[in-house]
Amino acid sequence: MENVSESQHQEDHKEHGAIAVSHFHTHSIPLDMEDIERDWDKPIAEAGIAAKASVIVRVGLLDLSAGTGSFRVREMMHRIAYPLGVHVRADVNLTDIEAACTDGKDRITEVIDLPSTGVNTERIWLLEHFADWFSVNLGEESMYHVQPEVSQGLMQHLDAKDASQVSADLSKQLRKEEKEEKASSRPGQDAVLDALEDASRHVDPGDPRAHQLHVHETDWSQSAMAQSLAARAADEQAREAEQTAEQAAETRRTPASDAMESDFPDHAAESSDKPSRLRGPKATKATKAANRKPPKEYAEHFDHLDNASGANGNGGRGITVRQAHQRLDMIEHRKPLYSPAFAGLASAIACASFVFLLGGGPYDMVGAFVGAGLGHWLRRLLFKRHLNQFFVTFVCVALAALACTGTLRLIGLFDPIALQHDTAYIGAMLFVIPGFPLITSGLDMAKIDFPSGIQRLAYFLCIVLMATLAGWMVASIVHLNPTGFEPLGLNVWVNGALRFVFAFLGVWGFSIMFNSPQRMCLVAATIGAITDTLRLEIVDHGVPAEAGAFIGALLAGLLATAWRSSVRKGWLAPHFGYPRICLTVPSIVIMVPGLYMYQAMFHLGSFDTLTALDWAFKAFMVIICLPIGLAMARVITDKSWRYDI
Repeated sequence: MENVSESQHQEDHKEHGAIAVSHFHTHSIPLDMEDIERDWDKPIAEAGIAAKASVIVRVGLLDLSAGTGSFRVREMMHRIAYPLGVHVRADVNLTDIEAACTDGKDRITEVIDLPSTGVNTERIWLLEHFADWFSVNLGEESMYHVQPEVSQGLMQHLDAKDASQVSADLSKQLRKEEKEEKASSRPGQDAVLDALEDASRHVDPGDPRAHQLHVHETDWSQSAMAQSLAARAADEQAREAEQTAEQAAETRRTPASDAMESDFPDHAAESSDKPSRLRGPKATKATKAANRKPPKEYAEHFDHLDNASGANGNGGRGITVRQAHQRLDMIEHRKPLYSPAFAGLASAIACASFVFLLGGGPYDMVGAFVGAGLGHWLRRLLFKRHLNQFFVTFVCVALAALACTGTLRLIGLFDPIALQHDTAYIGAMLFVIPGFPLITSGLDMAKIDFPSGIQRLAYFLCIVLMATLAGWMVASIVHLNPTGFEPLGLNVWVNGALRFVFAFLGVWGFSIMFNSPQRMCLVAATIGAITDTLRLEIVDHGVPAEAGAFIGALLAGLLATAWRSSVRKGWLAPHFGYPRICLTVPSIVIMVPGLYMYQAMFHLGSFDTLTALDWAFKAFMVIICLPIGLAMARVITDKSWRYDI
């Protein structure tokens, strides 16, 4: 009976693993599924190439689905592959990835595709933390954040609705500990501080491995503190003994054993060594990192994990394939931060602000507010049903234009002058502008990735075509004739101040639509308020609109880089280390000439081809200057962009 029960348990476990693996390959060709299933509970550094590739490519897939460009997708995949000793070469397009992975012994090719595309800046940010958590716990240094303890703690609390608040709380705790440590006259004077330090900080400054953050453990008894201090002393003695034994074994090694070393490090193996390409102090640090014991557990909400890996001789060392996929699963299935109603409100604020920046007055802003709010609210509801993007764009833009026009006609019953604001409905359509594909298409082409760049540009043009076509049809039905906005006649200083305020609100609204956490929204809004106000002011002083767009985008890129550098240098709290693309794109989306593009379509529909071409070329010149400005900022501040290697 015991044998039957055990075999039944193994069959159930096997079936569960197969279901999980097939789930992670929904949009891919299922290669070597049994290999992944067999390694499901192995440390990923000891797993086969199929299991390793399943994590590497899935990270790329999630990053691609969040709307980022191909260069960032490749960078993220390389970051995951490096500590696993895997080389990966990927062909990344708008909705698909073809990746070839090899560990020097085996090779596998994964082909995956997405049914659609979208934008989710929270996911881009969380994947950066996942990459740091993954690398640090496999013995490598963090790449995106200087304090990997924040990433470690954040990966433990992916079930929290507001991950940004979790990150802020962890950052505050770390900064508080650092201040208390500096204020302490002797290390070890405060037992509570020592215990917290043991749980959340590096023992050795040269050790790149992050230890688990027990952020919920606030009740430290005296016996627990004593046990923690004793355990730390025992660990240090054991570590010194291991290093001494390793040095003795190193001296006894033969040249033949050196020749048999693998070309890739395996940090989860019992007797792993760094590859021969590491020499000097770096090799010493890497050897110490390899001998560190990783945390026994990684998240409190993963307590249901099978303990078979520890019984099989792995000792819980390293991140298992299951644990990596479970974290990616939680990142993938996080609910949107904002409800459709709140997202519609943010869209309404963004488009109303956009109208003011284009020169519209109060009535224009009210009409755009109502139309854009209803349009984006409906778009969120339709996207939940996975309807075709182009169909959804057409329907929602038509609703926005009709709602805007109806609102102005209703106001016209009380103030007839509102009936003269025929241009306001263009502002109500601007919530559908696909800013992320537009900007990332230019950045991809700047990195000589033309297939991805051209696909993203084509997607942008298709969305704009559907939106402008829907707006033109509504204008033809209700007999609208957009001639532009009337001058407001405001004082120069008042106009500049209002531009700053509404640019801030506009970028904040677009950031909400991109599912950015509130702190990220505020940072992007500040950058956008500065850059867009400057752009509009210099254009008023005679600078061409194209040059103004280039300067605004360049400044946005430089400010985002300066913000990120300030975080890395410790001038700002570590939880403010947001990806550059999550700050720059929302801040310059408000510079996209949606009015120009619609005017081109309107005059084209009226067969006024010369005027349509004039507006189209104006829009084209501004559009190409935006990604060029961002790319130039990256070239100035980033060596990987400055040189072609």
